[in-house]
Amino acid sequence: MPDHIEHAQRLLAQLRFPCGDAPPSGEIKQVAPGIHWLRMPLPFQLNHINLYLLEEADGWTIVDTGMQLDETKAHWEHIFATHLKGKPVKAVLSTHMHPDHVGLAGWLCARWKAPLHMSLGDYMSAQSIRNGLVDDNESRAAHLRRGGVPEEKVATFHLHRGGYSKGVGPLPAAFNRIMHGDRVSLGGHRWQVIVGRGHAPEHVSLWCADLNVLISGDQVLPKISTNVGVWPNEPMADALTWFLTGFVRFRRLPADALVLPSHGFPFVGLHTRLDQLVAHHEARLAEMLAAIVGYGDKGATCWQMVPVLFARHLDNNQVVFAFGETLAHLHCLETRGLVRRTTTAEGVHHFVAVPLTDTVAPAEDAVEVMDVA
Repeated sequence: MPDHIEHAQRLLAQLRFPCGDAPPSGEIKQVAPGIHWLRMPLPFQLNHINLYLLEEADGWTIVDTGMQLDETKAHWEHIFATHLKGKPVKAVLSTHMHPDHVGLAGWLCARWKAPLHMSLGDYMSAQSIRNGLVDDNESRAAHLRRGGVPEEKVATFHLHRGGYSKGVGPLPAAFNRIMHGDRVSLGGHRWQVIVGRGHAPEHVSLWCADLNVLISGDQVLPKISTNVGVWPNEPMADALTWFLTGFVRFRRLPADALVLPSHGFPFVGLHTRLDQLVAHHEARLAEMLAAIVGYGDKGATCWQMVPVLFARHLDNNQVVFAFGETLAHLHCLETRGLVRRTTTAEGVHHFVAVPLTDTVAPAEDAVEVMDVA
């Protein structure tokens, strides 16, 4: 058995998965009082997304939507015809702006004349990207060139522009804003909004103390590590530091909470999984720093560091995400004072190792944030 598979299995063994098999597409499965789990297909290596239906006495709330695909719409219509008990959908809530989470929000809201609930950062980002207001060819090319991407690869990466609008239908022109710390009524229970950053501008997770349930979205996943990247529209973002510092908000929740993630299976072991994710990123940061040391005073570009984090073969689509995630790790090292940035006459950024003179606190403990209990 390959080492990485054996390692992943050891990590999974530390968690508990109490909800059994996933429901087939087009079906639902109750996992807590009033909370139903469903899955929709995705046309990627990550081939599914978990969505949730929250039942109330007089209706339903949909949490996340699936991508804009005819197959997904058909599954939704089957659920509407067979599982809603004659009650309407009263609200649609998207945890964040990515196509599998917001792709059918406009269709669902129009279908049921229901409002959309999102954070401001993710609603506006979705609107901007879908309508071509950000991530144009010029800014994307400049972003890649700063990272040392060879010119012949820059044009290849441009081929991926425009995919967002294929997976995300037109969004409602108006929405209901939700913010960190808000308390909202869903499914007959009170939920508290926990906002995390790094994976998306203002990713919404939902915590219900009465049910001891966390709908974590993509912020905490049981098997894979959440993609945390730096993108052309925010090229200096310190996404990984933001992502890790947000964990303190989840550590205040009970260790035995039932976590309902967007991918994988519902699980118990929240604090253990947070420990695993911190360890994963700390190990990647250490590997990257050691590799940068080997480049000496010249330093290394982001493009040169991509194979350090991703030793396996990557297709063109995967390389785009790998580049963004590699840059996020470099920015985290820079924030910690472990590397410094230099710029060549051609505008290419290099990262040079800095001698370690002080102990640097883990990013997760870097800031004090609101208690969510």
